[in-house]
Amino acid sequence: MDLYGQKSKSIPQKIVIHLLEAVFLYLAWWILFGHGGDWAQQHLHISNLAVKSRREIVFIFSIVIFIRMAYTMFFLVKRRIPWGESIDVPFAFALYYIGFTLFTLPAQHAIDVTDYLAVGLFVLGCGLNTIGETLRDIWKKQQTNNGKLYTGGFFKYSRHINYFGDLLWVTAYAIITRNWHAFVIPVFLFCFFAFYNAPKLDKHLRSKYGQDFDDYARKTKMLIPFIY
Repeated sequence: MDLYGQKSKSIPQKIVIHLLEAVFLYLAWWILFGHGGDWAQQHLHISNLAVKSRREIVFIFSIVIFIRMAYTMFFLVKRRIPWGESIDVPFAFALYYIGFTLFTLPAQHAIDVTDYLAVGLFVLGCGLNTIGETLRDIWKKQQTNNGKLYTGGFFKYSRHINYFGDLLWVTAYAIITRNWHAFVIPVFLFCFFAFYNAPKLDKHLRSKYGQDFDDYARKTKMLIPFIY
């Protein structure tokens, strides 16, 4: 079912999403700073060796994503959210909160320049997504723009620059873990965006805006600015 054109506040669904996310965020804290790391070592055979500073960075990433998700859901998302999605979304984000946390546990590396670069990549990705979406929301609220396609701000560099931002901060998460297995998550996310979500949204935008979207698509890459 195409939900992009269906408007609704979906407040109960959004509350459920963030309650479940709060549970996963607590579990991430328990694994990183409580006894969950020892539990993972005993039952999952994952070494619990990561230095405190690396644990702190990973958890700060998770807090930032939790706050950004709340802002996006309650202030930017205007479409209807079905109840099934209110369950699917938190469990998808558990890949970040819990998955990257577990990948981090064996890392014994001290914080170095690679990690500082990852933090910068995380900030850039979050900015592209949240600032880009906010600028678009402000533009769409102006009556003179009713029925028009937004192609400004960061979206002049990519039709789905918000998705590209997501790829950047998820990749930053993977770098911080210092665990090559963690990169399966950004690779999966890229495939999801490139071959499913972005094409699906393009189809909706083309049906809604017609020639304006075709002109925009001819001169603007779908996902990665200037590349793809």
